Amino acid sequence: MRLALLRADPALSRFDPLPRILSFDDFSRGHCGWSQLVGNYEGDLDTMLPGYAQHSSAMLSTLAHWDAGSHGGMSSSYALKIATRPRPGARNVAIKRHTFRHRGPIRFELYFTFKPEATDLKLSETDVRSIGFLFDLQGGDHDADDDRVMPHLRFLNALDGKHVQKWQYKRETTGFRPIGADNKTVSHDHLAPEGWLDLPDGEQRLCYNEIPTKVNWTYLCFDFDLASMKALALRCNDRTFDLSGFDSIRIPAMKNLWCMLNFGLFAETDVAKRAFLYVDSVCISGEF
Repeated sequence: MRLALLRADPALSRFDPLPRILSFDDFSRGHCGWSQLVGNYEGDLDTMLPGYAQHSSAMLSTLAHWDAGSHGGMSSSYALKIATRPRPGARNVAIKRHTFRHRGPIRFELYFTFKPEATDLKLSETDVRSIGFLFDLQGGDHDADDDRVMPHLRFLNALDGKHVQKWQYKRETTGFRPIGADNKTVSHDHLAPEGWLDLPDGEQRLCYNEIPTKVNWTYLCFDFDLASMKALALRCNDRTFDLSGFDSIRIPAMKNLWCMLNFGLFAETDVAKRAFLYVDSVCISGEF
């Protein structure tokens, strides 16, 4: 009965959710809780680390372009747009903040596409450096010995003008820096460009259409177990990847982040033009 109900719903039937849907984000209904990743600061915004100071708010977009008007989303007029600044290596991150009530498997599914800003009349297939996602997790206050765990995955599309097209992950973040003078806040740049590792057999050629304004939507699914704090599976379109060697960034638990269940989406540009990550819809589910 449950499967029949899911398949009868055009919005949900494109996903394969676990038994309980935590959130279903269809961006024709608004931002659905996705907001700017603001870096830690205290007393003055200038205390924010530079990596975070470059971030801006995610937008709702019709995927407008100059030659034919608008694409719209995959099944509506709008998608979530995460846009970088027009500077080589610039990035932007959108985040959705939850807490969890049960430590079990969770599933993160989305349909996405990416493009550089179409300022040139050529394909520009190496202008987007990467797109990716991350989780930011921490156990409950009775699990005080747990770490803060941050799985990161990105699709490295290009680097310094060279087409790469492979999945990567991170195990390390930058060192902690105190923010302000009250000894209450620290910060670290977990999306700094250093430290990315290749996922074994992680090469994949995604659909990237023939001119700089055409887009095709791509499916992504990531499974993670909150009980063991380990990744279970990664799927992108028709490919399933080996995560046996995968690990997450792990840092000591922080005193005010209990039961944290955050999700992030990001884009990076490789050239002096904006890179756009568009997300049509996101389904987050689990065995809660």
